Amino acid sequence: MLLGVNIDHVATLRQARGTRFPSPIEAALVAESSGADLITLHLREDRRHIQDHDVDAMRATIKTRMNLEMALTDEMLANALRVKPEDVCLVPEKREEVTTEGGLDVIRYFDQVREFTRQMTEAGIRVSIFIDPDREQIQAAWDAGARVIELHTGAYAHADFKHEEQAAELARIRDAAVFGAHLGMVVNAGHGLNYHNVKPIAAIQEIAELNIGHALVSHALMVGFANAVREMKALMIEGRQGQ
Repeated sequence: MLLGVNIDHVATLRQARGTRFPSPIEAALVAESSGADLITLHLREDRRHIQDHDVDAMRATIKTRMNLEMALTDEMLANALRVKPEDVCLVPEKREEVTTEGGLDVIRYFDQVREFTRQMTEAGIRVSIFIDPDREQIQAAWDAGARVIELHTGAYAHADFKHEEQAAELARIRDAAVFGAHLGMVVNAGHGLNYHNVKPIAAIQEIAELNIGHALVSHALMVGFANAVREMKALMIEGRQGQ
């Protein structure tokens, strides 16, 4: 199982003071050397954390893959076609939200998703869609030409840890992962995953990659970024092996 380290909140801390540090680029390099398989970053329309120069510097610096999260807008499409990251993940975006809430409604925006997917695929960019664990949405993503999905794990992550609600959400994610894999899609997952809830998700064999950010950056304040990445990767491996 692959670990994508989201470095957005390193930039959040930097932007709080408008300084040059902490550096998202430095964090990405430490993450790579500590076991990260790819680096995820979200260039939001309001530039609240990651900036354009971060994306360009990251593209030129990191040694693994860049997974660029982006809204379904012409500005972000043009930027992705210019930068040409290995992966792009289409996500919903509202300026008033604190972080991404829910998956992209592919059914509602089907024509736009299909056109964006076509253009980026032709440019050699692999397109993923951040999506709720819902069979109809997954089918729409497949029909739109996407061959990768990232299942939104927020409902699972925010459920009561000992409550049957979390078990139900876990089953929903598992069913969605099996369905996506049956279609022939690469299935990833992320949002709200942390050191206490990641192992059951990692145990789902159809999920190839997890993208984790806030929990890693928060834990890094206590143990250092390298240790935070290593500890998360170890938990993922334990979960996958059923330990």
